[in-house]
Parts: sequence; C-alpha cells; structure tokens
Amino acid sequence: MDENVTSLRLRIEGFVQAVGYRHFAIGEATRLGLDGWVRNRSDGSVEALVSGTTEAVETFVAACGNGPPGSRVAHIDLEKAEPPAEKGFRRRPSV
Repeated sequence: MDENVTSLRLRIEGFVQAVGYRHFAIGEATRLGLDGWVRNRSDGSVEALVSGTTEAVETFVAACGNGPPGSRVAHIDLEKAEPPAEKGFRRRPSV
C-alpha cells in the first residue's frame, strides 16, 4: 500500500443538513481527486469516508471544517478507516 495514502471517516456535527453540505463535500473531494462517499445521518450529522493523498485528505478535512455558506460546523470526529472499494466520490443514501 502507498504510504502517502490516507483514509479517514469523518463525522461532521453542527448545522450541516439542508445547507448543501453533501454537494459541497462532493465538489471538494472531486476537485482534490479523492475517493469515498458522503451521507446524512439521522442524528443530524454528516458522515464521510475519504481516501487519497495525505495532503489532499488534510485539505478536504480543513474545507469540511469551514463548510458551505449557511452551515455551522461545531465539531469533526476523525478516525482511520479502510479505503473505499470504489474509485470516485459519491453521495450515499441517508442512514
């Protein structure tokens, strides 16, 4: 496995639903060439799995901390994860 690849699961908490957060995350991940997915959770948070170069993943996490206009990110939990099986970045159904 490439040592420069980082895979993280993010749990983004705050006012992050109904503000275009998933669309924002997909745009950022695509721009950075990352693989993974994003989805809303029933508790009001947004969850994402992201995988790519360490630098790109760090840039994505920083962007998620800012979020799109109208969002208010209170906290992001990060944990190491296995990379996604599929290439590309997509929206997953809410859970």
